[in-house]
Amino acid sequence: MEIKAENLAKLLKGTVDGDPKVVVSGFAKIEHGKPGKLSFYANPKYEHYVYTSKASVILVNKDFEPKEAVSATMIRVENAYAAVAELLKWAAAQKKRTRRFRSLRAVRFFSTRFGKKVYLGAGSYVGRRTKIGDNTKIYENVYIGDDTVVGKNCIFYPGAVVYPGMIIGDNVIVHANAVIGSDGFGNVPQPDGTWEKIEHLGNVIIGNNVEIGAGTTIDRAEMESTIIGNGVKIDNLCQIAHNVVVGDNTVMAALCGIAGSTKIGKNCILAGQVGVAGHLEIADNTTIGAQGGVIGNIKEPGQTLLGSPVIPVRNYMKSYALFKKAGQ
Repeated sequence: MEIKAENLAKLLKGTVDGDPKVVVSGFAKIEHGKPGKLSFYANPKYEHYVYTSKASVILVNKDFEPKEAVSATMIRVENAYAAVAELLKWAAAQKKRTRRFRSLRAVRFFSTRFGKKVYLGAGSYVGRRTKIGDNTKIYENVYIGDDTVVGKNCIFYPGAVVYPGMIIGDNVIVHANAVIGSDGFGNVPQPDGTWEKIEHLGNVIIGNNVEIGAGTTIDRAEMESTIIGNGVKIDNLCQIAHNVVVGDNTVMAALCGIAGSTKIGKNCILAGQVGVAGHLEIADNTTIGAQGGVIGNIKEPGQTLLGSPVIPVRNYMKSYALFKKAGQ
């Protein structure tokens, strides 16, 4: 990335306060600003860095009134935090531009159907009768099984595995070593104390604009489908069991585990290490704090819950005051 302040301002619909010709070629935190770098100021506790930063350009809110001289060129925007997010997205898109390429060291078949400008890295495998949408990037050593459908503008990072028969929407990102479609953990106890494996013949359906973190596993259903809704964001090292349904725009931080046949509503937030038991329903707009344990249905939408088992946040804080006092 190399761009002038005046062009940045046009891109972000902002105004330049300083040298419009100054050029930046990368990003830095405001406290680490260096010449040629772009920083941003949005949190008042970092204001003193605005006056000491050596960054060439600083994004600021349009109503910011400096109390001291600022050496950097300022670009004033409606919301500096949102603007830097937009700019990072733009810069990432510039980096990801690749020409159409299909490595001779990748495995694919005559029945495989590729859209336009598909990137296929060395050591990757795309199965029979699989369909890959336009502008999708399949990096090195990715496995995508037979009879899978992948939409447009998807990215599969190295080591990702997609079992046969999965359905993946548009603009989906699957990070390294994620596994989509492995068998669910289903076993039937036998009279002699052994366990008989239950075969899983369903699939996983992933909606549009979904991101799946590195090392995350999403199990296929026994019958029908495990479903990940549109706009869902799943962090690294999460486990989504068979027949789970995750509603649109729900986010899930690292190390969450969702047991089989649970339905999570729309616009939920699950913080790190949340565990949810099987065959439950969680209402829309539910927030569950870190290490929360869910053992029963959450029927009322919009709650914030903490603890294990989870209870409403106000009840938890009252209980915590008693726990703390008892431990003294």
